Amino acid sequence: MEETLRIERMGNGAEAVGRLASGKAVFVAGGAPGDAVRVEVVEEKASFARARIVAVEEPSLQRVEPRCPQGDACGGCPWQHLSYEAQLEAKRANVVGALVHTTGFDAARAEDLVRPCLPSKRQWGYRNKLELGAARAENGEFLLGFHREGTHDIATPAVCPLAHDAAAKAPKALRGALRFAQGSADLGIFRVGVRHSLRTRETEIALWTKPGAFPRAHVAKTLKSALKATSIVRVLADPGRARKIKGVETLDGKGCWGEELAGARFLTSAPSFFQVNTAQAEKLAAEVVEGLGGRMGEEGPEGLDGLLVADLYAGGGTFSVPLAQAGADVIAIEAAGSSVRDLRRNAEMNGVDIEVVGGDAARELPELGGLDALVVDPPRAGLADGVAESIAEAAPARVAYVSCNPATWARDVARFEQNGYRLVRAQPVDLFPQTHHVEVASLFERE
Repeated sequence: MEETLRIERMGNGAEAVGRLASGKAVFVAGGAPGDAVRVEVVEEKASFARARIVAVEEPSLQRVEPRCPQGDACGGCPWQHLSYEAQLEAKRANVVGALVHTTGFDAARAEDLVRPCLPSKRQWGYRNKLELGAARAENGEFLLGFHREGTHDIATPAVCPLAHDAAAKAPKALRGALRFAQGSADLGIFRVGVRHSLRTRETEIALWTKPGAFPRAHVAKTLKSALKATSIVRVLADPGRARKIKGVETLDGKGCWGEELAGARFLTSAPSFFQVNTAQAEKLAAEVVEGLGGRMGEEGPEGLDGLLVADLYAGGGTFSVPLAQAGADVIAIEAAGSSVRDLRRNAEMNGVDIEVVGGDAARELPELGGLDALVVDPPRAGLADGVAESIAEAAPARVAYVSCNPATWARDVARFEQNGYRLVRAQPVDLFPQTHHVEVASLFERE
């Protein structure tokens, strides 16, 4: 069934949103607000439908020529057909919409709280990391590329223009090198990570493999000939969602990746998390530090000096280190073993004292006692049940909440407001141009 419709807005995911003649909402991949498009409905549910574009009959003024010809194949840049200004507007609108529809804020309050989305200076070539999936085709050929969202299919583009120039050609270079290194054997490689820093010029290649025998020297030599790297490591883990890590082996170089952020130096192990857009992560850190009353890189008699601040889900210290540099007494809680080790090393390397607690945030938080301020940067699922209540019991005057998922963030906003905190501002930050993803740095004050 085909019909012509007008695209109204971008959705919370990669797709645009319009309405069929029946009034039912329809999600359309590749649409831009203002487009008149002829579509074919490919899926219909009780409350919504999905459709593909057959023809763009009247293009929107927000539509631009896509830069990456492989975008449709891998799905990594689903908004590349939108002008950057339109992307920023849509991301802010989605944060506002989450407050209205999930938290129950009235539209006027939501509009007043959510600031314009902070743009990324680099709209392409901003990613410091690529994650490549590896598999074997039916004919035995080794495949290395990007998993299409929601599938096990691997797209194999030669170049990724979202990555730093030094890493953009890594998919093709590493695909060829690993095919040669393996020959007819299967070395159990199921994932490859590449990290590169524009600031330190360091590059790390991380091979995720099943435990077992491995030709370390041969593989390292082959990879070095394909991509200049300061570190090559092997992460021993079982494939699957859990990815339980059995160990990390250094095959060549320093065994970790170095980056600079907010005037601090960070060393990150291959299994550990680090934000993929360093310059924008710096803006996130500034929002957190300044929201809690300090200034980035400045310690003094005012602001954060002497305040007790807890950093939950602290990772390798993206917020802990700048907070400590600004004068706060920081307690950092992190569950992942590799990140705990990185955090302790990063604190020592930058000359700041941070009390690092290895453990689950929900379990450790009640043991902290009274706090002056708190930072929380949870995974996409947001806060576990009871964590917002535990934070309220610790009674910090201010809470900075950083989120990569507006939907779960908005759910947690409601929890905070039910427990004596009021949202006073929300700052969207665009860490992921050409995609629908957006980070939100928000600030709560105790009532």
